[in-house]
Amino acid sequence: MHQVISNIQLFSPYIIIGLSVIVILLFIIVLVQGKAINNIESRYKKMMRGTSTQNLEELIINNLDSINESEEKSKECLKEIKDLKKKTKSCVQKIAITRYKAFEDIGSDLSFSIAMLDENNDGLILTSIFGRNESTTYAKPVDKGISRYDLSEEELDVLNEAINKVN
Repeated sequence: MHQVISNIQLFSPYIIIGLSVIVILLFIIVLVQGKAINNIESRYKKMMRGTSTQNLEELIINNLDSINESEEKSKECLKEIKDLKKKTKSCVQKIAITRYKAFEDIGSDLSFSIAMLDENNDGLILTSIFGRNESTTYAKPVDKGISRYDLSEEELDVLNEAINKVN
């Protein structure tokens, strides 16, 4: 025991220097850890900003509930979009019109043909022939881009123009 004490006394300056270095290192570690804790605390406060709760678990649960609600609304919107796509397929999507002189003795382009088609090229051709003494309007149905009635040159032109329109 006496020898241990004499060894300690002999190496006491080195032990004191070593312990001082360890204390300085520990002090530096405490400072670094304090800075890291401050950074984490500021990030936590930033994340919790605008909430009345001080509990991270409540905030996460509220956010998850909000996400679930948003997913449900998104699914509803997608379903509505599919329904609307089905409905719009049968709506008039392609329209073409041409005006022309049906008779040489009429001064202006007062006659016209209009083609109105849906996505499947189903619809009608509406034609109005204007003459000096009378005016006639009639419609011809179109099924998949073809009419079962004879079409005039102007009606064929307006039908082809409508069919070739891109949605």
